[in-house]
Amino acid sequence: MKMDVNAFPGLPPGFRFHPTDEELIMHYLRNQVRSRPCPVSIIPELNIYGFDPWDLPERSDLEEGEWYFFTPLDRKYPNGVRPNRATMSGYWKATGTDKAIYSESRYVGVKKALVFYKGRPPKGVKTDWIMHEYRMRGSDKGPATISGSMRLDEWVLCRIYKKKHMKRASEEEVEGSGEGYRRQVASRFPRSCSLTHLLEGGYMTTEAQGLEDDPFGLVGLQGVVDGSNGSNSGRFCGNQSYNFVEPVFQF
Repeated sequence: MKMDVNAFPGLPPGFRFHPTDEELIMHYLRNQVRSRPCPVSIIPELNIYGFDPWDLPERSDLEEGEWYFFTPLDRKYPNGVRPNRATMSGYWKATGTDKAIYSESRYVGVKKALVFYKGRPPKGVKTDWIMHEYRMRGSDKGPATISGSMRLDEWVLCRIYKKKHMKRASEEEVEGSGEGYRRQVASRFPRSCSLTHLLEGGYMTTEAQGLEDDPFGLVGLQGVVDGSNGSNSGRFCGNQSYNFVEPVFQF
């Protein structure tokens, strides 16, 4: 992940913050929960539920791609254990199953995946914003309830990013000039017809009537293959006439 190393003196040029799930739990979240210093002060403390996801990148020193935050987790109801994941414009909704995180075969934490929805449930609109929420083992039980406190977890670690939809240019070119184009041409003709019907119905111009003597278009096709025919006969050329077409004729 790209970041501004000038914001963190002592880091070498080219440094990238790309920790594993285990490293996030063992070297960052555990230290944060125990009020110990992290290996590098790169993850800010922020109540992310006070912001919409698109406002979070500017509150991190990481430049692009993924953003990490230590955030408290509050209760939705005073006597419940359900977390409050609502923001100003929407809410985070859990998806899939939680993933257990292990360190040297020891269960140390859990990762939960969430998706951001605009609006209010149950009519929220799904977005491309994704969050991975990391919690320490046993933190799902929550701390002892203090009278009047809505705090469920003192700290969880959140990794937030926006899902990208990438389409290769070569795929777009194939769709534009290959099968899609052939279907477009074929759609101009009846699915099952005779050559006479094509001519009488105006699907083919008089220049293409040579098909009566050359029903398979071999003469025009030969000109295309060996370059001996200097005209456009036998080619697909926009609005110009055809000597050889793709639809299957019923003679």
